[in-house]
Amino acid sequence: MATVVEHPRIRPGSLEDRRYQADIARVAVARNTLVVLPTGLGKTAIALRVIAEFLDRRPTESVLLLAPTRPLVVQHARSVADTVAGPKPLVLTGAITPERRSELVHPPQIVVATPQVIANDLLHEGFTLDRFSLIVFDEAHRAVGDYPYVAIGRRNAEGRGARVLAMTASPGARKQRIEEVWYNLHLEHFEYRTEHSPDVVPYIHSVGVETVEIPLPPEMQHVAILLRAAVARAVERLSQSGLVAPGEMSRRALLDVGTRLHRELSAHRSRGEPAPAAVWAAVTAQSVAMKGLHALELAESQGVDALRAFLDRQAEPDRGRVTPAQRAFLGDPDVIEVRRRLATEAIEHPKLTTAVGVVRAELRDRPNARVIVFSQYRDTVDRLVQALETEAAGIVRPARFVGQATHGADVGLSQKEQVALLDRFRRGEVNCLVATSVAEEGLDIPSTDLVVFYEPIPDVIRTIQRRGRTGRARAGRALVLVARGTRDEGMHRASFARERRMHAMLEEVEAEARAGTLRPPVIDPSIQTVLDEYDR
Repeated sequence: MATVVEHPRIRPGSLEDRRYQADIARVAVARNTLVVLPTGLGKTAIALRVIAEFLDRRPTESVLLLAPTRPLVVQHARSVADTVAGPKPLVLTGAITPERRSELVHPPQIVVATPQVIANDLLHEGFTLDRFSLIVFDEAHRAVGDYPYVAIGRRNAEGRGARVLAMTASPGARKQRIEEVWYNLHLEHFEYRTEHSPDVVPYIHSVGVETVEIPLPPEMQHVAILLRAAVARAVERLSQSGLVAPGEMSRRALLDVGTRLHRELSAHRSRGEPAPAAVWAAVTAQSVAMKGLHALELAESQGVDALRAFLDRQAEPDRGRVTPAQRAFLGDPDVIEVRRRLATEAIEHPKLTTAVGVVRAELRDRPNARVIVFSQYRDTVDRLVQALETEAAGIVRPARFVGQATHGADVGLSQKEQVALLDRFRRGEVNCLVATSVAEEGLDIPSTDLVVFYEPIPDVIRTIQRRGRTGRARAGRALVLVARGTRDEGMHRASFARERRMHAMLEEVEAEARAGTLRPPVIDPSIQTVLDEYDR
């Protein structure tokens, strides 16, 4: 039977006592600490222990807990209210006016807020961080560039200097990023654990990661061939202009070309002269190539509905007119043939059937289980929800979980709606979330049993966060669907390679932090200007 934390500021029986969490919290009370801990191992529990200790030691002062989004803020406020014996958490988001926020802030309090709100309030007279004894930065990997965490960290260091607890599951694969976080938040100590750390192993539940390879049917292979031909045609025009090497079709190379071309257009505008026709022709060719690559990705890794929706959107006016790039792309003979095939032939990507089958089997065999299916694209999310509702009715109760942005008929979910949907998922009214990246970061859903990646993603932070949605309360599974012979395979390999590099980098950072030799990062001058504006 698990033991529980006994502390005058922790509600009896509310928090499991884990030794590694206690050790990390003990250090974090004494020093500004960065905690890197895989999702599901209890970063929030560590924060609650540190908050409780500061409330006990310094009862007349406030604590500030920051999280990037309103759903995360609401979630943290609930955790604090359920666990910490102290003042009721004060939730501050952009939904409350600055004047009202100023009226509500009166120490001692536990303030749970979005960083945008606090950074903006710091610009006004009367709001200060000096009233806080502790600042907790959740998802601390965001503390780079001009993100508000940076301004808050700087203002805290310039004032009395509250203790800082920074937490993340995945700081990224680049050492420079963690150096930026380190110096932007003025950290002093580094605590890093993995699932294999000796003090963590007794507490973890296994997560089996499986790769499901799916052959691309001949019909989809033919569509992919046509789209590659369209991209090659646009690239050939760029090659004739000397902008790319012959046959160069990588996304990175084409993005670099786009940057150079737009820099050239800006130079002509600054001189008050029109750009040459050749430059505009190259801009169009580069845009056509990028559209073709995106269409190819949709064909290979998503499916017909996402591809069809993208092609249909190319025929819609952009800011009141159809652009030359849209006309050129839709006028390509191979793109025309792709659209004809999609309109007249019954083509479907086998990933759809596979995903529906996996989810249906999981929830048929384990009716109380919870599942999250991740996809990059809303069109795919919509198609998956539709397929689950029709092909797994009575077993799967799916719901669409997407961000706030609304684009035409593509309606987003407000943060209030996101919070309500997560509550339904916890209660079991919904047993399958079909989600975009909005569900990757920070969600506290301990009963998720299966996570399905509809496509692999190379971003190490997002991969770890997706995978960490399962294996919290019990053993879980993560399935990655990979279309054989497509860019999916490269993305999948890149994901594993980058994660290995990240762990090696973190071990190096850990050694440097112990030795006190972490060096300051080089801050981009444009970012420095933004930070200076906060100071003014």
